[in-house]
Amino acid sequence: MAAPPKPVDILQGTLNMMILQILLPGKANGYEIAKLIEQRSDELLQVDHGSLYPALRRLESKQLIKAEYEVSPTNRRARYYSLTPAGRKQVALEHSRWQTLVHAITRVMRPA
Repeated sequence: MAAPPKPVDILQGTLNMMILQILLPGKANGYEIAKLIEQRSDELLQVDHGSLYPALRRLESKQLIKAEYEVSPTNRRARYYSLTPAGRKQVALEHSRWQTLVHAITRVMRPA
């Protein structure tokens, strides 16, 4: 039986894009955002909370997301993040840039 793949480092500059994508369907708290990134990546991407919360603050300062305190399912007060209209536009832009980057890297990685 093959060993499960080891987690890989999140590429610099991609955490913001993933956070925005995770928030596209609706609001989530920091713990949920980290868990969704891990689950959707089949546990290959592990989100360090020391990176997540500064990224959330940066996105909030750029007015791409907003935060509101609510009571979590565990009956605790938690910050829930959601996209602003500018954040929704940014998701589309980031997706387009990512597709262009992946296409370019794929071309470079092909055997000559």
